[in-house]
Amino acid sequence: MAVDKDLEDLAFFLKSPSPNLRKAAVEIVQGLSGTDEGVRRLSSHASALFSPLVRILVEAEEVSKPAAEALVNLSQDVAVVDHSIRVGAVERAMELIGKPGSKLNKFMVMLLVNISNIDKGASRLLQEGDEKLAGLNIAKLVRFFSRFSSSEVAGDDEYEHVANILVNITRLEFGRKVVLDMSKGILRQILPQIDSRSVVRRQGVAGTVRNCCFDAETYLPSLLLASEFLWPALLLPLAGTKVYSELDTAKMPLELATPLSQEDRELETDPKVRVEACEAIYLLLLQEGGRRAFWAINGPRILELGYEEEEDPKVMEAFERVGALLVGGSGTDEEAVQA
Repeated sequence: MAVDKDLEDLAFFLKSPSPNLRKAAVEIVQGLSGTDEGVRRLSSHASALFSPLVRILVEAEEVSKPAAEALVNLSQDVAVVDHSIRVGAVERAMELIGKPGSKLNKFMVMLLVNISNIDKGASRLLQEGDEKLAGLNIAKLVRFFSRFSSSEVAGDDEYEHVANILVNITRLEFGRKVVLDMSKGILRQILPQIDSRSVVRRQGVAGTVRNCCFDAETYLPSLLLASEFLWPALLLPLAGTKVYSELDTAKMPLELATPLSQEDRELETDPKVRVEACEAIYLLLLQEGGRRAFWAINGPRILELGYEEEEDPKVMEAFERVGALLVGGSGTDEEAVQA
């Protein structure tokens, strides 16, 4: 077919020793990848296209940037992600992320988001099976995610979608193990991002914590070791607008009492963050140690006052599920929260 021949020629020119031919070819691929029909056509030749596109990422910006954009667009098709994994896209992306002067950080993060959407890609990013390197990629990503937060950097937030990567990898048991490994400090680093101005960051942190809480039976001690960050991250988004009384805050640790005593605290406006915070709390409360810790910080009072102001039906339902657990009602089945 003529179309097949065109794409074969395109793959050939992407490997040309001529910079001008490579530039022309990669711009054509970039353009095609911007439409559904173009992605369909390119995906049929993914095995021939991914390898040269990944190699081009280390070249000058005029060719590496369109190559990066094309890879991000193509990798949204789950059916071709496997090709990107085989040609080393994960390793190349990690090599380039954070490189001084790099203009590809956001593209590389988005490429890893797409790749980690499938289990095989998430496992590759986690370096699962390599005892010496396992988790190092995630530690690097979290370092940039935490260092260059949206509250500190004006303009485009290159690393906010690391939050989506964290949600993706914690769908795997090994990913949760990496995040909850206290020696790596990943959980402590990401929890403060629940206060970010970026809803992408806030949703990602809430979703990651929620995923990790599915292993609360095994990792409750690790989760509670981060309680000075964990409880504020989960409870402040649910606390409502009221200024809490001294009687209420006297029973809380300072990290909760101080913000809840303030009139001008920022409120969580995103319902998804509030639902995922409720679901994480629910999973923690399935464990006796989690319930004891929650009562010790006067958590039920925060949920009580927050529920009085909540108007979103889905969030109210999530509140009620936690409440039923606290008063000893039904709903202790972990399957009530969908993974």
